[in-house]
Amino acid sequence: MADRRPSRSKPGGPSLFAAAAPPQPLAARMRPRTLDEYAGQRHLLSPGKPLRESIEKGTVTSMVFWGPPGTGKTTLARLIAGYTDREFVSFSAVTEGVPRVREIVREAEDRLETGRGTILFADEIHRFNKAQQDAFLPHVEAGTITLIGATTENPSFEINGALLSRVRVFVLAPLSSEEITGVIRGALSDVERGLGAAGLTVDDDAVTLLAREADGDARRALTILDAAAQHVGTGGHVDVQAVRDAAQLRFSRYDKGGEETYNILSAFHKSLRGSDPQAALYWMARMIEGGQDPMVIFRRAIAMAAEDIGLADPEALKLAVAARDAYHMLGAPEGYLPMSQMVIYLATAPKSNSSKVALAAAMDAARAHPAEGVPMHIRNAPTRLMKELGYGEGYQFAHAVPEAYIPQEYLPDALAGSEFYKPGAFGFEKEISKRLAWWEELRRRAQDATGAGQTGQTRTEE
Repeated sequence: MADRRPSRSKPGGPSLFAAAAPPQPLAARMRPRTLDEYAGQRHLLSPGKPLRESIEKGTVTSMVFWGPPGTGKTTLARLIAGYTDREFVSFSAVTEGVPRVREIVREAEDRLETGRGTILFADEIHRFNKAQQDAFLPHVEAGTITLIGATTENPSFEINGALLSRVRVFVLAPLSSEEITGVIRGALSDVERGLGAAGLTVDDDAVTLLAREADGDARRALTILDAAAQHVGTGGHVDVQAVRDAAQLRFSRYDKGGEETYNILSAFHKSLRGSDPQAALYWMARMIEGGQDPMVIFRRAIAMAAEDIGLADPEALKLAVAARDAYHMLGAPEGYLPMSQMVIYLATAPKSNSSKVALAAAMDAARAHPAEGVPMHIRNAPTRLMKELGYGEGYQFAHAVPEAYIPQEYLPDALAGSEFYKPGAFGFEKEISKRLAWWEELRRRAQDATGAGQTGQTRTEE
């Protein structure tokens, strides 16, 4: 019988371990080789778009790709290198430093002598601090390298201003469900690089679920598909349960503390202001699922109650504060119930920003008239000397009349008649409007009576 034991490798020959090395992940195997294979980013790469034309003409300059994970930043950089016949050098701002940048630049200078350019792809470029980013500046400016940075963070905040002025910023969007579905279908049918030779049967609803679970991330979609295919084996059946098993726990895209945090907080606030309880609840839930501190949500809601609801519904602010206190008492998850009640109430309450407008107008007046004296009749007169000097003289005590309102001026002369607060048309402010109108009528009558030489009963109160 022949000896079937594996023979030892000869010196210099392929090793047993190299032969047994696992294949590349599906996402790596399916990396697009041409712009036509590239999924998504039609706003940048459709025929006739400036970026596509510059790639095809070989005239690309330094740029930064800004977008969430899995949108094709690395792939597009590689394609640009291929189309423009430049050396592609990958650099990680997470694991490498300025000395490696200098080394890459020296190699690029040598390469330029042979007539070939270099694309330096700086992944996670925002992880370089702004001083370190200066290392790229002279070489980008001199054309020694073409820098392509990739970042998930807003370049306005994370990229050195001098560097940012020398690059073009392109925003890469998450892939749509339809685009992700196309990527999945392509991987299932591709015999050479994908799963076409595996003889799989895949349910349509499994593809739909996978496209949704991917959350706009093509790499995630292919990673889950790869895991599901390995789970069911050659000739296997991929159904919804197989996708769920492969996906395990799906985390929403919520970078607590990063730019997306503020995007979602903004969406939450604007949904409340826009009276959309459905959207407000969704963004609230996204923050909870993403691990946001509930106090951040409560602070934004309390601010919104004062800023955007105000006196249209004075109960809104009280309810928001009460919901926060209830959360402190209950904790999670029961504390999410008063939070939900608060969100629904704020979203459906009548809206008015008249308090905010009034505050701004009053602050402007205070800055424009910072030293106006308090009118003598409304000054306090705790001493005899102050009374003799006229402090409090002529003050009319509101409760001396049944209406509890006596027309008199409370503003300095320079601001007499100013109107900072104008009530809105909804909710409780309709009642405020009626009161102001009534008081204005009493003021008009008093002015008419004074003009006719009549005098009214007054009472001075210390």
